[in-house]
Amino acid sequence: MILLRGRTLSFITEPEGIDDRASYRYFEDGGILIDKGHIVATGDFGPLASGIGKDAEIVDHRPHLILPGFIDAHVHMPQMQVIASYGAELLDWLNNYTFPEETKFRDAQHSRRIARLFLDQMVSQGTTTVAAYCTVHKASAEAFFAEALSRDMRVIAGKCLMDRNAPEGLRDTARTGYDDTKALIAEWHGRGRLHYAITPRFAITSTDEQMAACGALANEFPDLHIQTHLSENRAEIDYTQTLFPWSKDYTDVYERFGLLGHKTLFGHCIHLTEREADALSDSGSVAVFCPTSNLFLGSGLFDYHRYKRRPKPLRVAAASDVGGGTNYSMLRTMDEGYKVIALQGEKLNPLASFWQMTLGNARALSLEAHVGTLEPGTDADIVVLDARATPGMALRMETIETLAEELFLLQTLGDDRAVREVYVAGKPAKGA
Repeated sequence: MILLRGRTLSFITEPEGIDDRASYRYFEDGGILIDKGHIVATGDFGPLASGIGKDAEIVDHRPHLILPGFIDAHVHMPQMQVIASYGAELLDWLNNYTFPEETKFRDAQHSRRIARLFLDQMVSQGTTTVAAYCTVHKASAEAFFAEALSRDMRVIAGKCLMDRNAPEGLRDTARTGYDDTKALIAEWHGRGRLHYAITPRFAITSTDEQMAACGALANEFPDLHIQTHLSENRAEIDYTQTLFPWSKDYTDVYERFGLLGHKTLFGHCIHLTEREADALSDSGSVAVFCPTSNLFLGSGLFDYHRYKRRPKPLRVAAASDVGGGTNYSMLRTMDEGYKVIALQGEKLNPLASFWQMTLGNARALSLEAHVGTLEPGTDADIVVLDARATPGMALRMETIETLAEELFLLQTLGDDRAVREVYVAGKPAKGA
């Protein structure tokens, strides 16, 4: 049994403003009692410490902030070696950089190496749960799940389904993609804290036959997540319409094949029509905000507040989208998200940013019973943040007076150096 001591912060609901103190629980001298990978109790340190046995270990993280581990709702494990590739928009970036890189994952040893380095990087940034894409190769998903299982991490992932408009060696068929996915589900879904996601890369790389196979998988496994891309780039949208001329719009392609739903995660969703936004809202599907990649690839600005305030609000998550995204850190992601929203004449308050990275993303991924909070009974996935991690941050902290100001400093200047420790299932993991 372990008792963490520090300033604890977790959210109850989405903050309505910078002064919405009812939206979160904060303890200046707080404690989190952990046993067998789960949170047993949280609250003031004194009462918790007085009730534990002599064998319990106390770990003092004062004066740092202790929060639920960050959650990344859309990221590409195979793209670590194409991050920071120069000068292309989405379709050229995929063809010139990403697809050639992903062909390397037919090699199981390469897959295992990158899976290990990818999860090392996630943990170092304070991210304890990810929704990740693997490649079309079964071996890439096997490597990712094996690595996550060895760390006892809660992850969502799946093998990409791609049977056209990709290089040889990066395509399956409707039949083999279906069969490989079923085999991976049987082998990995539900082991440890692993969740399988049916993963058609996007409509451009799947034929009608493969999309129908994805729909069949969704019918057979209705509790699984589905993840794909939608409405990222205008050229992508136009090309999709030529490939599926019968569709009303891009979203209609997924809708016709039965792929919308409460556990469907649509990366990007920048250029949705009102009909498409209604379809996502009516089905409970999730629009995933990927600010660094949207800026880097020049794709457009996600209208975060409009989507959430419209008569039929959208469920929204946030994500790094590495390697189109330019940083593994959710702190850096939400810093860029703040700027995207500011360009549209709005602001995202820092409480809402940290809600989004934790409980907000957990709810979007339908995982709030497990992660995203410090509630008793949930997984002990925790991040410890140091707002004085660099000289510049320490200097700014001399003038900071409120919790919200400290959070905004962490979001604006923080990176992996501000992440002092990370606990995965109750075990310290950053130095592992």
